[in-house]
Amino acid sequence: MSPDTKHKWIFRARFRRHAFGWRSQPAIKRIREAVLEIKKAARKDPILGGEGGVLFLEKISPAVEQVDSSSGAIGGAVNGAIDTLVPIIARAPAEDKVRDKWLERLWQAVEADNIPYIEMLPNYWGELCVTPERASRWADEFIDAVRLTWGAGPGMGTYFKGTSACLSALLKAGRNAEIMALLELATYKFWHDRQWGVKALLAMGKKAEALRFAEASRGLNEPDSVISEVCEGILLTSGMAEEAYNRYVIGANQKNTYLATFRAIVKKYPNKKPVDILRDLVADTPGCEGKWFAAARSAGLYDEAIELANRTSCEPKTLTRAARDMAETEPRFAVEAGMAALRWLVAGYGYEITGLDVLEAYDYTMKAAENEGCKSETFERIRELIARENLEDRFVTGILGGALGLK
Repeated sequence: MSPDTKHKWIFRARFRRHAFGWRSQPAIKRIREAVLEIKKAARKDPILGGEGGVLFLEKISPAVEQVDSSSGAIGGAVNGAIDTLVPIIARAPAEDKVRDKWLERLWQAVEADNIPYIEMLPNYWGELCVTPERASRWADEFIDAVRLTWGAGPGMGTYFKGTSACLSALLKAGRNAEIMALLELATYKFWHDRQWGVKALLAMGKKAEALRFAEASRGLNEPDSVISEVCEGILLTSGMAEEAYNRYVIGANQKNTYLATFRAIVKKYPNKKPVDILRDLVADTPGCEGKWFAAARSAGLYDEAIELANRTSCEPKTLTRAARDMAETEPRFAVEAGMAALRWLVAGYGYEITGLDVLEAYDYTMKAAENEGCKSETFERIRELIARENLEDRFVTGILGGALGLK
């Protein structure tokens, strides 16, 4: 199907200018629906999908201009849509004149993006050009403006939206030496720009230089974790896994949770023993040993998990879930996890703890103890633990005191 063929996109009417008020959730919902609609169309007709992607990127920024972006949610949704739609546009087998028109429309959208919401799009310009020849033409359109901007000197306040597009297009065109020459003109060493220098050096097969260039890009307000991840990747692809681990494993793999961080590293370094990885992570975060409990448990390192849970505070609910889930398969571990949960509850730890949380910790611990054949011993351990509660309200004693004969 030709992109000129009239197709009734559902999202078109929903993304008129100022279509959304200040609340982000309605806009995010519509963005997700639009992306799904375009993906579905692309499966049947790739060119139609490409046209839909271009249309969406033209309309999105004016549509969400009034949405409250302070939480970052709407920006994240738009960036996610760009990540999904760029490959659809790039893969579409469009004729040259069609793709040229798409790129013109997309660049007009970038120039009109005042908030901005699609500022990530120029980073993909080389990919959107598809061919080195087209990318080279676009690079020529941008390069003089980049030279002028960077040659203005410190404090001149100049900015050009096409800087990333130019560098991306130069990379696609294979004009790697020109990327390095341009970056020499830059007044400031921003990673946002210098990442293209790393990519150019890698494209030229200069891995050692790329690593040094990336390291030299560190500085105040620069994304150290991103730079470390790039450096780690260079070493890994060079067959230098041990050096990559020793230099970058901590800085390059910080995820949203301790468990996610551990799993990411284990997956990336299959030749390293999980127990050694865990030990290194624990050593790097003194005072947070208990937070690695879930990571140790996930790797089947049960003794290590219990030792960590007892060294520093660990969320009692996490420990209780472990006691519940492992009461039959690993009852000894479950008993100790439950005991640790009760210990931290007695000490006053835990987020929004209720009486039910206390009862569950006790019940699952005793269930595991019954499976392990140590019910009487565990009961006495719990009784002694609760008897030592010295918090003013004696919350745990109030919940379990009757069952333990402490009232």
